[in-house]
This record gives sequence, structure tokens and C-alpha cells, in this order.
Amino acid sequence: MLEELPKRKMDVYVIIPAYNEEQSIAKVINAIPKEFVKTIVVANNNSKDNTKIQAEMAGAVVVDEPRPGYGYACLKGMDFLKHNINPEDIIVFLDGDFSDYPEEIPDIINPIIQDKADLVIGSRALGVKEKNSMTIPQEFGNWLATKLIRLFYGVKFTDLGPFRAITWLHLQHINMQDKTYGWTVEMQIKAAKQGLRCMEVPVKYRKRIGVSKVSGTVKGVILAGYKIIWKIFKNL
Repeated sequence: MLEELPKRKMDVYVIIPAYNEEQSIAKVINAIPKEFVKTIVVANNNSKDNTKIQAEMAGAVVVDEPRPGYGYACLKGMDFLKHNINPEDIIVFLDGDFSDYPEEIPDIINPIIQDKADLVIGSRALGVKEKNSMTIPQEFGNWLATKLIRLFYGVKFTDLGPFRAITWLHLQHINMQDKTYGWTVEMQIKAAKQGLRCMEVPVKYRKRIGVSKVSGTVKGVILAGYKIIWKIFKNL
């Protein structure tokens, strides 16, 4: 049973995992509504380009994670924040490719601030997607994974989208372990198993800048699909 969160102002921290996003990372950072966010952390995931320089010039704190993997990058960002964050504060995750709309952060965090949710997922399925912003394998993978989560864990999701918010307290209790493609689905499965109040809000989604490291290659699609399905059954 999780302890009750104290009634106080919640600070908001943003973690952006980024691999070779020099063309987009500054756009993402500049679009974040600074009046709602205390610190922006870019987890530079072994980028071979100028992602780190562009992120720093845009005002973000950059931490380096040389081990490739989405989960590794997110965990590095969390590790950087752990000594200066309060349990009730909010962590927002979003991608560095400018496919998400950072301006929608207030919509993502509001259910937590209003004490209506512990984990909020920005759902592309419920929102408006730009044409061809998601591939057919992505659409099918989201559909299948969320159906399996509902079947086995009893919680209804429509998306495994990267744009999400959760309190630091609950993020610690979830004890994230995945280092690569299974990060988002692990969070949702563990939240469901622990009885967290999960909510989705509609978000907009556009074609990313650059080539996707997952859906942009056949290998990436296969590995991501396998890892997500494996995670769902592993946690039963």
C-alpha cells in the first residue's frame, strides 16, 4: 500500500531520451512550457552527432548514457534527478524527435495535480495523428499490446505512447528494469499490477524529424515487437 502524497505544490521534471536527434532536440526543448517545468534533462544515449551540444544550447541539462537503449537513457535521467526530487514531484517522459507536442504537458500532468491519477499516458490513439506519423507495424503493435494488457491485467489502455507523466514516488515503487524497447510497456504493466490509478489523455502526434531507430528498420520493428510481447507475458 503506497503512502498518501503530502498536499503541497508539485514540481515537474522532464526526461528526454535522445539518440542522434541534433535536428529536433532544440525544437522539443523550446516547445516545453517552462512555467510548468523546473528542470529538463536530456539523456544523451551515445549520440554520434551534435545532440548534446544542441540540447545544452537550448537550456537543458545533459547527462550521457553510452550504453545504447531507450530504457538505459531513461534510467540515467532518473539517476541524475534522484537526489534533488521530492516523492510527490512529477516526472514527464517524452521523445526527442519532435513527434510529440511538448505544449501539451499541462494536459498530461493535470490529472496528477488534481489527484485523479498516478500515471497518465498521452494517447495517440485517442488524439489526432498526422498522416503517416505511425507505421502500420506500430499501429498493430499498440493495438495488440494494449489488448493483451487489458486481457491479462484488467486495465484498459489504447497506446504505449512515450509521452507520459508519473509521480516520483510511484515511479520508484514500480522499480523500472527494462533497458531497451520494453520500457513503456513495463511501466504500464507494473502500474496495473500495483493498482495505480492509470489514465489516458488524447495527444496530438506528427511525423518525427529524422529516421526512427525502431520503426525505421525491419530489425527494429521485430525486436521491439518481440520485447513488448515478451514483457507482457513475463510479468504475469
